[in-house]
Amino acid sequence: MRVFGKPVIDITAQIELLKQRGLQIQDEARARYFLQAVSFFRLTPYMRTFQHADDQDHPFRKGSEFRELTTLYEFDRRLRLLAMDAIERVEVAVRSLISNHMGPTHGGHWYMEVRLFQHTYDHARLMETIRTKQNTAKRDYEKECQRIDRLQTDTRRKDHLKRQRAKESYARHYPVTYDQPSLMPGWAMLEELTLGDLSHLYKGLARDADKKAIAKYLALPAPLLQSWLHTLTTIRNICAHHARLWNRELGIRPELPKKTSFQWPQALLQQGQHPRIFSVLCILKHLMHQVSPHTHWDRRLLELMQEFPSLNQRAMGFPQEWHQDPFWQITE
Repeated sequence: MRVFGKPVIDITAQIELLKQRGLQIQDEARARYFLQAVSFFRLTPYMRTFQHADDQDHPFRKGSEFRELTTLYEFDRRLRLLAMDAIERVEVAVRSLISNHMGPTHGGHWYMEVRLFQHTYDHARLMETIRTKQNTAKRDYEKECQRIDRLQTDTRRKDHLKRQRAKESYARHYPVTYDQPSLMPGWAMLEELTLGDLSHLYKGLARDADKKAIAKYLALPAPLLQSWLHTLTTIRNICAHHARLWNRELGIRPELPKKTSFQWPQALLQQGQHPRIFSVLCILKHLMHQVSPHTHWDRRLLELMQEFPSLNQRAMGFPQEWHQDPFWQITE
C-alpha cells in the first residue's frame, strides 16, 4: 500500500501533460472545451488504447491524436444510447410477459404467495420493497394534501386537486383507495421493480412451467432468458452510469446458444470465450426482433459501425463481415 500523492492539475496543465506524453493536439481551444465538459479522469480508459502498455509514464504511440480520442469517446456514447434503447424495450416487454402469464395463471396478487417462489429466493425482501414504495408514496401524498389544504381556494377545488394527486402513481393510488390486500396487484408491482429485481424474480420462480411459458414468448429456453436478464442488468448499469462499453470485457458472461438449430451468429456458435460486447449486441438483436418484429435497431447498429470505420471492432468481439451472417439479415 502507498500514500496517494497525485497533484490536482487544472485543464491547462492537463493539456500540457497530454502533449508531454506524445498526444498530438491540433486545436488546443477545442481540447480545452472538451476537457471542461468531459473530465480527464473519464477519458483515461479511452486513452489506454492509444498508449504503450505496461509503461508507468503512459506515453502515447507515435502519431496518436486528440481527435482520435474524442472520436472513440463519441462512438462509445452513442453505442450506450443504442444499447439502452433496446434494453428499455426488452425490460418493458419482460414485465408484460411475466404479468400476462403469472396473473391469469395464479391470480392478481400472485407474487404474495411464497409457494410460487424457490426457497432460496428472498421473498420477504420483495414484500418489503413493495410495502416501502407504497408507504413512501402515501406519505408523500399526505404531505401534498396538507399543502393543498393551506391553499386559498374552495373545498371543491381542494378535493379535485387531491384526487388528481392521488392518481399520479399507482403506488400512491392503491393504499389511498384500498386496504385489502395490503399490497398492490402483480401487474402494478412489476412496474415498481428495477431490471435487477426483475431478473432475480424470474430466476426465483419455483415452477419450471412458468419460466418456460414466459421464455417461450421470446423464442428462448428458460435458462437462456434467466442468464440474459442477469447480463443485461449489468450492461444497463454500465450505460446508466455513462461508463465505458465499447471494449469492455464482460464480468457477467451470458450463456449462449449451443444448438445449431438456434438462429445465432456462426462465430458465436464456435467453441471458445466470447467475453466482449458483440455477444450482448447479438442478444439484444434477438430480443428486439421478438418484442418488436419490425424494428430497425440492427440497421442502426450497422450504420453506427459504418460511421466509425477506423474503430477497432475486434476489441469489441466483432468477427469480420459480421453483418453478412444470416443471423443479422439486415435489409434496407
